[in-house]
Amino acid sequence: MKNNGRVLGLVSVIGNDQKGVVARVSTYLAENNANIEDIEQKVVQGLFLMNMLVDLSDLSVSLDELIMGLVGLGQKMNMEIKVRLLSQRKERTFAVMVSREPHCLERLIAGAEEGQLPGRISAVLSNHDVLRPIAEDAGLPFHHFKNPDRAARDREILEFLDELRPDLVVLARYMQILPPEFVERWPSRIINIHPSLLPYHPGANAYRQAYEKGNRVAGCTAHFVTEQLDEGPIILQDVFHIAVGEDTLEDVKTKGQELESETLARAVKLYLNDELLVKDDKVVFKPGLDFFKKLHEL
Repeated sequence: MKNNGRVLGLVSVIGNDQKGVVARVSTYLAENNANIEDIEQKVVQGLFLMNMLVDLSDLSVSLDELIMGLVGLGQKMNMEIKVRLLSQRKERTFAVMVSREPHCLERLIAGAEEGQLPGRISAVLSNHDVLRPIAEDAGLPFHHFKNPDRAARDREILEFLDELRPDLVVLARYMQILPPEFVERWPSRIINIHPSLLPYHPGANAYRQAYEKGNRVAGCTAHFVTEQLDEGPIILQDVFHIAVGEDTLEDVKTKGQELESETLARAVKLYLNDELLVKDDKVVFKPGLDFFKKLHEL
């Protein structure tokens, strides 16, 4: 991103915590005439996370040389170092998979249209044709995969996603279990919303389970999808109260669905903003692009 003639970039460093990381990266940047404008760093459970906002306007080497040098420095420290020019940051896209329930899809569409989500919905995929009008009214391509052979249908969806190449796949109440091939192809890049506070009430009919057991609190969970059903790393959870003896099952579902749509949208935003990563099957939060944009009015 250019700001008053400057060329700004973001240097991200991730790896096991060790001494001297900040000094070595800072020294390398200074030696090549890159000016550090801001640093945000933290250590979470032994994992070192650092983002540096740098001015690359007056480099003494080419940008390619700087990037390759940083990658090599990271390899020496057994860490991952990435560099992104903010001016060349491509628009991030996400595919949405749905079945029959509209609430999560509607919230994601609204978030993308209103600029609340830093990304674009590239397509809506479904095993039913019910939500086609909602997608097409928003100008989104809708793809109905209707092959009655479940395995064949899954292969068709996987091939479609391979061609589409979204940054993220979002299961917005997609009521099918994904086969292992999806997880292998998109590790830590598939987000699902589940209508309970996992690990409680996994599987189907979660609101009914909470209602019939007389729970006074229920909720939902946004998590990454793994091969183990409803056991992936948790991104966000939120709760709502049940007025036992007053709320009907439909009241519980209505409260839950409203919360689902908001929680899923928040999780998608965090991912698209580069504010989270998975380490040892747990989600770790880190400063994302929004942090520097707001701080420096970029």
